[in-house]
Amino acid sequence: MNCTVYSKDGKELRTIELEESVFGLPINGDLIWYAINNELANKRQGNASTKDRGEVHGSNAKPYKQKGTGRARRGDKKSPVVVGGGVVFGPKPRDFSYSMPKKAKRQAIKTILSLKAQSDTLKIIEDFSIESGKTRDLAGLLGSFNPGTRTVLVLKDDDPKIKQAAANIPWLSYLSYNRLRAHDLFYGRQVLMLETAAKNLNDFYGEKAEEAGE
Repeated sequence: MNCTVYSKDGKELRTIELEESVFGLPINGDLIWYAINNELANKRQGNASTKDRGEVHGSNAKPYKQKGTGRARRGDKKSPVVVGGGVVFGPKPRDFSYSMPKKAKRQAIKTILSLKAQSDTLKIIEDFSIESGKTRDLAGLLGSFNPGTRTVLVLKDDDPKIKQAAANIPWLSYLSYNRLRAHDLFYGRQVLMLETAAKNLNDFYGEKAEEAGE
């Protein structure tokens, strides 16, 4: 499939050939859901913790005698029914992460790329760099591409200057072509991809890479 390459000013320059096996797949909503939930689960800290009655600090003595007071019988101060006592069935630190098959993860990423390409929210931009590393320069450069819209910028490599400039733009996130995240890609209202990154994705996720088992 062909896609238009835009200049930094938002003008059409040329077309680029995108792999059908990467940008032209049918949409699999279940696979996308699976990949996004896997990423969110792996990010959870899982450090919520409560104390049960055996861990609460306090005396084991009864607060008052069993009979003769007219009050309900009571055990120790660590009982769950007492304020400051233990918690019944409360959370404990745990690991929420789980692994997802590599092929399924790759297929989910390709499905999201196909979704963005087919819904015209993917735009290919000529390669650029921000030599100054300043946020102002990057924000001005992206002014022709709906600034303020939740945007994902796909880079051709780990460009430290672009990452430095993008750090203070609240509506912009950046990803390297070989480390894409399903959550960021899917929820981006628009995906801006550098031309070299698009070519690299053709090779990284294309049919030849699948045949090689990468």
